[in-house]
Order: sequence, then structure tokens, then C-alpha cells
Amino acid sequence: MSIHSSAIIHPDATIGPGTIVGPYAVIDEHVDIGVDCSIGAHAVIHPYTRMGAGSRVHSGAVIGDWPQDMAFSGVVSHVEIGAGCVFREGVTVHRGTKEGTVTRIGDRCFLMANSHVAHNCVLGNDVIMANGVLLGGYVEIGDRAFLSGNCVVHQFIRIGRLAMMSGLSALSKDLPPFCVAQNVSANRVSALNVVGMRRAGLSPDERAAVKRAFQLLYRSGFNVTQAVTEMKAQFPDGPAAELWQFAESSTRGICAADQPAPADAGCR
Repeated sequence: MSIHSSAIIHPDATIGPGTIVGPYAVIDEHVDIGVDCSIGAHAVIHPYTRMGAGSRVHSGAVIGDWPQDMAFSGVVSHVEIGAGCVFREGVTVHRGTKEGTVTRIGDRCFLMANSHVAHNCVLGNDVIMANGVLLGGYVEIGDRAFLSGNCVVHQFIRIGRLAMMSGLSALSKDLPPFCVAQNVSANRVSALNVVGMRRAGLSPDERAAVKRAFQLLYRSGFNVTQAVTEMKAQFPDGPAAELWQFAESSTRGICAADQPAPADAGCR
């Protein structure tokens, strides 16, 4: 363990072996930092934050501060971060707003400069948020989703597994798994994230099934309820089933199709 002489560390904080703490970093009480982490210069880790092994916090990031919620009363709430995460310069992650609640970030997430995770958000594993992404409170993001630069996500929105937001996209409706939200076009699905599915190891048959389910949802002329019924019949399980499961459980409604873009001719 290497701690710079100018760092300020509360005696009640726990810092794992092999962790490096840079100059002028602040680690407060009730903080648990795992092994082999790195806390950069001027980074601040607030109380009730737990960080998994091998995570890196770069200069000026602030993790675990009070939520930006006028109703927050100073109760004990938490931030829980998995292993191998990266928080670049200026990232902010806020703790839960109600007593005992948690803002949770999974393993191997990469949050680029000046991105923001609000109170009570839940990020799955391998989520990437590019520079300037803003998440409102209670947002849920599935595994391996990719949010490009300066995207904005309204509170209580869900983003499915392997979904992608293009730069400058804005969402106030749920984005289903595997789908792409087009830039500067709010709440619109433009295509399938074929590259993401391939990289995630979905087989050609699984990708083809997802494409057929996508067509039922967005290209068949069915409304969402009708499309869900048909998808249930054709795709009772597997990745394609994630589309109807996601749509059926949505409380805010899902993104509409950006007609007349094709589902994805190259989904093989």
C-alpha cells in the first residue's frame, strides 16, 4: 500500500493491500476500498462507499457524495462498486436518497470524464459511459450497455443489456436490449447493436432470433401488446425473449422505431 503524505484518510476507513492513494486525495469514514485499487490526486471518497478490488478513481472524481435531491435529509445510504471499475477525471457518483438505499455499480464498468451517476442508479457489469453522460435518479442499465458522449437519461429509465445510445441521444422512455438509440433523436430506436451482440458471444442463430423479435416489435405494424404476445409464442427463451420480457415489464413505455430505418440487414 502506498499513501501520499498529503492525502487525508479517516482512521475508520479501510484500505486494502496494494492500493495507491495519490496527493491530496480524501477518503472519509465508513469507506471500504478493496485491494489493488488506485485513488488519484484530489479524488474524494465520501462515507458509506464500498469499492471492489482493482478499481481506479482518477483525479478530481467524487464518489459517494450526497444526492442532488431536495428531499434528502442526511440519512445513511450507500454506494456499492464492483471490481475492476474505472472512474475518470471529474466523474460523480451519488449515494442513495432514502435511508438504507444503494447506488450500485457492477464489475468492470468504465465511466469516462465528467459523467454522472445519480442516486439509486443500478449499473450492471461492463457498462461504458463516455464523456459527459448524465443519468437521472433510479436509472437501471443492463450488462455491456454503451452510452456515447453527452447522452442524457431521464430518472427511472431502464436501458437493456447490450443496448447502445449514440452521441447526444436523450431518453425518457425505456431502451430495449440490443437496440440502438440514434443521436439527437429522443426516444427512437434506429437499429440493432449487431457488433455488441457479436462481441458478447451471441451465436448466429441467437442473433437471427433477436432480429426476428425486433421486427415483430418495430416493423410488423403491431402495437407493443400485440408484439409481446407474438414474441412470447415464438421466442419463449434465449436472448430474443429478453425483448418481450423487457417491453412487458416497462412502466414508462419503450422507445419507438425511427422509421423507415431497417432492423439490420447485416444481423448474421
